[in-house]
Amino acid sequence: MREPKPRKPSPRRLSDAERAHILEVCHSERFCDSSVREIYATLLDEGIYLASVATIYRILAEVGETRERRRQATHPTRVKPELLATGPGQVWSWDISKLKGPSKGIYWQLYVILDIYSRGIMNWRIEDHESAELARELMDEAITKEGVDPNQLTIHADNGASMASHSVAEFLATLGVRKTHSRPHTSNDNPYSEAQFKTLKYRGDFPERFETIEEARTFFAKFFSWYQYEHHHSGIALMTPADVHEGYAEAITERRAEVLRGAYQNHPERFVNKVPTPPTLNTEVWINRPTEEEMKESP
Repeated sequence: MREPKPRKPSPRRLSDAERAHILEVCHSERFCDSSVREIYATLLDEGIYLASVATIYRILAEVGETRERRRQATHPTRVKPELLATGPGQVWSWDISKLKGPSKGIYWQLYVILDIYSRGIMNWRIEDHESAELARELMDEAITKEGVDPNQLTIHADNGASMASHSVAEFLATLGVRKTHSRPHTSNDNPYSEAQFKTLKYRGDFPERFETIEEARTFFAKFFSWYQYEHHHSGIALMTPADVHEGYAEAITERRAEVLRGAYQNHPERFVNKVPTPPTLNTEVWINRPTEEEMKESP
């Protein structure tokens, strides 16, 4: 009986030195708490291509590191809204989240408005109470700062007391802003605010409590600066919210494509059949995209 011939290594396989270098980068102080996609996008924007996201995952899997890489904190019928944004300044989502204060029963209130297309933070504030008047100020400041046309803007929220208040509704109606609300107990109706709060609260450096409101404001000033200008968001083609909101997405995609073309020219054997391409930004962002059948039935 013939012994099976040893399999030839794939020409696409990275060398041992290259694989060791990728592990070294992933374990470095700069990237040890970053996701694989965050590492890939950051280096790609610096003109560096190590390997595809899938390949980096496989290399990490070989050494038993396929769990969530980032340090994580641990924490124990209305009409369905259907909203479409094809660019920034069309649909905003806002919410209020409670932050634990110095002792049980004391909370600070975090107000945040974000643009669902760019995921950019339009405005935020932290107060010691929740009120419709504060919400009105938050929106007024954001609309003025961004210079959006109120008649082309929709602001979406859940059904909290401040969100559903008559004063906020009257304020938005006066400006010509359309408002929509989530259905009760349906978190998927406000997915972008929910996801943003999850990104925040599962960061390893997120405190269990904030002793003072000033401490909370200082923390969030740093967080939102990182989120807006450094965080490579998986929902917007691994770009930062600021890049998308300020219209740099097309130029960034082309620069990344150039880096990937260079990687292909250097090692075409490592890529299957085609030149690798960077992720591209969606042209449409939905809250509750209707099915094809629903679209056909709509007037």
